[in-house]
Amino acid sequence: MLGTMESAPAAFAEAREQFLAMVDDVRPQLHRYCARLTGSVIDGEDIVQDALAKAFYAMTMMPELPPLRPWLFRIAHNAALDFLKSHGHRYTEPRDDLEDVLGFDDRADPGVVRAALSRFLALPVAQRSAVILKDVLGHSLEDTAATMSTTVPGVKAALARGRSKLRADPPAATALAAADWAAHRAELDRYAALFNAADWEGVRALVGEDCRLDLVAKSQRRGKAVGEYFSRYEKHAVQVASAVLEGQLALAAFVADRATPSYFMLLTWHEGRIQLIRDFRYVAYITDEADFALLTER
Repeated sequence: MLGTMESAPAAFAEAREQFLAMVDDVRPQLHRYCARLTGSVIDGEDIVQDALAKAFYAMTMMPELPPLRPWLFRIAHNAALDFLKSHGHRYTEPRDDLEDVLGFDDRADPGVVRAALSRFLALPVAQRSAVILKDVLGHSLEDTAATMSTTVPGVKAALARGRSKLRADPPAATALAAADWAAHRAELDRYAALFNAADWEGVRALVGEDCRLDLVAKSQRRGKAVGEYFSRYEKHAVQVASAVLEGQLALAAFVADRATPSYFMLLTWHEGRIQLIRDFRYVAYITDEADFALLTER
């Protein structure tokens, strides 16, 4: 009996790894959808993790697995709606108005595909969902309707309205307020300087005793175990630079000689010590949609 109990966590961990490998190809698409629905690559990734956890649990209760991609999108869609509702966003089903679908063009709108992440927030959630699924991700009208639990005419109506609004509304101007965060910026710059100089003792000295580490989509640690996290960076050539990511201070990580960030890190501070590290290196695809600006030149 004891042997069975001891082997259960190992079997669960192995099943989880197999599931994550199985969904690896579709995961960036799920993130692209959820990030555009919420207007945030960070919130989008949190929703993807929640959706995959729900899918993994549901899979253990099923006699056989449904078609993977539409099933995962449906779960992610519902998880995103729950998130939006919890943040005060109302969701209404698209209406099947005939006047909205007359002369409907089934081809993706190039301007919509190129629209910045933040511009999608100007759309009602139903229009946002339809435009992202159909135009950005290339889903069929039928698959889009199935994901949204609506009709094809309803999707066409939502697309017509959403496309029209995205074409009409200019991108919103954004302003960086880094000056308001002078203290945190100084802390971040200090951490970056120590990190880039490979002063790992200095870096570890900034970490609070009860610091939490979230290697997003991989593992979590706390306390002394966080110090071991830097051992990987001792062996790999990674440089970091201060940045603003979706309105908050962050670190952009550069691997080798890449001119653009490979991924991001978020640090939470309290009284000069780091309380939380969120490292997104295992979900580097979030950089594809990220709204960021570097604060230091490279």
